[in-house]
Amino acid sequence: MTATVQPALDGSVPEPRKTRTQRQAEDYETWLAEVWPVFITAAASGRTFTTYEIADAHNLPQPPNPQAHWGHLMTLLKGEGYVRKVSWACSSRPTAHHSGVRTWRGTAAARRAAA
Repeated sequence: MTATVQPALDGSVPEPRKTRTQRQAEDYETWLAEVWPVFITAAASGRTFTTYEIADAHNLPQPPNPQAHWGHLMTLLKGEGYVRKVSWACSSRPTAHHSGVRTWRGTAAARRAAA
């Protein structure tokens, strides 16, 4: 079944909308190896961020279990001393309906490690 495109009133055919495809990692270790350096760089920047903002800006793949693995990543980064909890914000994730999410900021140790 193919989708038909409705022409505009002037007869022109609109360009098809480009949707961003979200990759899904096959296994946790491969996913972690890809996303870890991106979050270390974000932590070294010293700015406040949400997990989704970094993942979206860098087109990172979804982990095998998104409900658990994103939070586990941040717990690991916090445990290693790269990030600390800052506050809460409304999520910018389109499917989250502006629900509250944790915000993070890199530690001084993360900034020193990047230098």
